[in-house]
Amino acid sequence: MNKNIPIFFATDDGYLPFLAVALESIKQNASKDYKYLIKVLCNKHNVSKANIQKIYKFNDENFDIEFVDVSSKQAEINSKMHTRDYYSKATYYRIYIPELFPNFDKALYLDCDIIVKGDISELYNIDLEDNYIGAISDGSILCIKEFQDYVINCIGVDRYEDYINAGILVLNTKKLREIKFEDLFISALTLTTFDVAQDQDYINAICKGHIKYIGEEWDKMPISKTIKEEDIKIIHYNLNFKPWLVSDVMYSNYFWKYAKQTEFFDYINLMKANRTKEMQDKEALTTQRLILNAKEQAENSFLNLERLTKIKTIIKEFKKQKANAFTVVTKLQNENEMESTLTFKKATN
Repeated sequence: MNKNIPIFFATDDGYLPFLAVALESIKQNASKDYKYLIKVLCNKHNVSKANIQKIYKFNDENFDIEFVDVSSKQAEINSKMHTRDYYSKATYYRIYIPELFPNFDKALYLDCDIIVKGDISELYNIDLEDNYIGAISDGSILCIKEFQDYVINCIGVDRYEDYINAGILVLNTKKLREIKFEDLFISALTLTTFDVAQDQDYINAICKGHIKYIGEEWDKMPISKTIKEEDIKIIHYNLNFKPWLVSDVMYSNYFWKYAKQTEFFDYINLMKANRTKEMQDKEALTTQRLILNAKEQAENSFLNLERLTKIKTIIKEFKKQKANAFTVVTKLQNENEMESTLTFKKATN
């Protein structure tokens, strides 16, 4: 058995305090039989040396932490990265993992806004069979009808329960390299736009039919009590359900338990103390707009057909030839221009 478990995070300076909380929870509950190779993907210009040094203090015989600068990779597609409200472009860094680390055939990707109650090695050791990724159905989709319609009509999942949350991923990096996942993603990003859940939408569209579905206990969101609390392995404080933003978040006691044991506790506490009603109202309005955006897009049948056709065409192109993002994008753009020209000529004759 491989005794090294690679675990990836992606962050900027704003989320390093919450990365520390996540690491503290992992460290206290993970099996000591493994060495955890923690790779923190970042833009070196967006993280402070002082905060990096605080994270390095987690290093010990079971923890090996490395900050990996992906700024040069980000620069290649920076203009194509769509973001909204509290998201940063760091959310896209996970797409680089398979190619940046060809020595890993399997890895975990975890968001920073989590605490791990269980043994993280158990998640890593789940058998992915021949699937691209292992992931958990997105709990927030189950509660909002507009999101359910969006993921079916816009992303093309067969059932809304099939739409996964990309904050907790078991990556079959060997398989992802075989299908040229990074190039596939960049091609899709170039030729079409998903702006509700950004990179998560692309991951769902590209990996459809090749996902190992994992139990909700590994990505439990503080939205509803659908499983017993003692069975939860990972709590994911996604969307605005964050203890440092809102006082009455479900399972917040676990977050504060581990936050108190980090060097960032005073900073996080101050952040919460400085929250104003105006901030909360603004975030509520942002959520309302997001739901409205999802509703409007779900109802736009022409846009959805166009996007899904492009995604299917991109996947087909990569399957039938040894392609890269540049050749596929150029080919499809030329075909689109030719089709538009023929349509224009027919309309004017």
